[in-house]
Amino acid sequence: MNWLARLDINVETARTERIFDSYAWHRKTWECFPSMPDAERSFLTRIDPLEGEFRVWVLAAAKPICPAWCPAENFALKEISPTFLSHRYYAFDLQANPVKALVQRDAQGQPLMTAAGKRKRGKRVPLVKPDELKAWLVRKGQVRCLDMERKREVPGGFRIVEERSLEISPMTESHFRKNELSAYHGGIQFRGVLEVTDREHFIQTYQAGIGSAKGFGFGLLLLAPVNL
Repeated sequence: MNWLARLDINVETARTERIFDSYAWHRKTWECFPSMPDAERSFLTRIDPLEGEFRVWVLAAAKPICPAWCPAENFALKEISPTFLSHRYYAFDLQANPVKALVQRDAQGQPLMTAAGKRKRGKRVPLVKPDELKAWLVRKGQVRCLDMERKREVPGGFRIVEERSLEISPMTESHFRKNELSAYHGGIQFRGVLEVTDREHFIQTYQAGIGSAKGFGFGLLLLAPVNL
């Protein structure tokens, strides 16, 4: 990801543009990339409700433009230099959608299977307990994802600095409508300090985002280098 954009949108503009939920923001931020097909989403977003306005962050590999519905003076763009990601410690602010998968079982308590004989995908439920949330974030630093082709785990490239406080907000429900269906994501805000343990994989984590629901405003790491 080479570019970080910030858009400050007042509530009147959001109302005029019919931006009422996270899915609407997802659709509108595409307008920052008019030449990018929908099937090629390669950017992360975050929407912070402020007093009388919304602050929208967009982290992207392609250079975003200021959309027509954002005043030019409310659009800021910064190119991310390689040196920015060369530090050892960062203060971070993360809006994430931490979930766990529950095994689906039949009336006899046995796991439900697909026609191909594989176990059905578990039902995702949000994590809400502080100890589970902390463990989830610690795990993301250790393992970013599973490389199914090589049958191995891909490191996240960072660890949470235990000597500094880790703030974990209560869950907020981010409701949305998509194709006439209503649903929500459980949003958790994490604030703390991290240490880079594997720079290459940390940069990949930063670019890919953390957790699920990345198309709905979750997973983008806001970073500030710090000295410990």
